[in-house]
Amino acid sequence: MSSTPCPSRSTLPVGHPLQALPASLHPPAFAQPARPRLLVAGAAGVLGSEVLRRLVGSGRFAHTEVLVSEPMATGLPAVGIALAAPLPIEHWPARPQPAHTGLVMFEPPRLYYGRERTLWTPTPEQLPALARWLKRCGVQTLVIVVPHASGRLPDALKRGLANLDEQAVVALGFERVLLVRSARKAEAPAVSGLLEKTADWMLSTLKYMIPASEQPVRPSKLAEFVDAALRVLPPGTHVAAPELLWQAGQSTTTGQSAGQARNMHSLVQAWLAGRHNPTQNSAPDSTPPLHRSSPD
Repeated sequence: MSSTPCPSRSTLPVGHPLQALPASLHPPAFAQPARPRLLVAGAAGVLGSEVLRRLVGSGRFAHTEVLVSEPMATGLPAVGIALAAPLPIEHWPARPQPAHTGLVMFEPPRLYYGRERTLWTPTPEQLPALARWLKRCGVQTLVIVVPHASGRLPDALKRGLANLDEQAVVALGFERVLLVRSARKAEAPAVSGLLEKTADWMLSTLKYMIPASEQPVRPSKLAEFVDAALRVLPPGTHVAAPELLWQAGQSTTTGQSAGQARNMHSLVQAWLAGRHNPTQNSAPDSTPPLHRSSPD
C-alpha cells in the first residue's frame, strides 16, 4: 500500500498552515538599538582616568575616542584615539564617524604618568570653540566637568550658567547639556623660608571653615555620578551644584544604608524630578538670575 508523499514547503500554496509552522518554532529576532559613540576631551588626571574607566566599562558605548596630541596605542578594543591637529580648533575637521555623546574635562595631566602627557587637555578659554567642533562631530549630549576653588563659587552661579562662554555653549542647540560644578583641591604653594611656612600653616586652617558640602568629591564618586546621570538625563540644560555632588559622594552603590545615604541612581532620579526646586537645581535651559527678565 503506497503512502501519499507530504508536499514540500516550497510547493505549498501561499497561506497554507504548514508554512507558518517552522516560523512559529523560532522566537522572533528583535533588533537591538545601536549603541552611541563617545568622544572625550581631557581624559588626564585622576578624575579623567576614573570617568573614562567608568564609562568605557559600562558597555553602553559602541566605541570611545579620546583626544590626544600625538599618536599612541590604547590597548583596548573599544577605545580609540582622535589626533588633535596642531591648528586652531575652528580648523579641526569633523570625525569620520559621528559621536552621540561628548565629554569635556579640564584636569591637567599628571606629568609622572608618561602616557598622560600625550592626552590633549583643553583650557576653559577653549570651551566655546571645542563645543562648536563637537557639534560638527554630531554630538547631541554634552557633559562638561567645570572645576572651581572650594568655597569660592557664588551661590548665584552654583545652579545656573556662570559666564558668557557657557551661555554660548548652550546656545549651540545640543539636545542635552550637563554642567558638573566640581570643587578641586587647592594646590600646595611652594614655600621655602620659615616665615612663609608658618604663614602657610596658619592660612591652611581656613580650609576647616569651608562647609563640607563644598569640599572636593572623590573622583570615583564623581565618575559614578556622571555615569548615572547619562543613563537618565532628559533633554535640556542641567547644572549639578556642589551640594548635589557632595550628596553623591555620600551615596552608596548597593542601595539604602545607615543614615540618610541613598544609592546614586535614586539620588540622580530625585535630583532630576525636583530640578524645578531652587534648592536642588535650576530649571532646564535656565539662564543666570542677572539675565532673567522681570515678570510683568
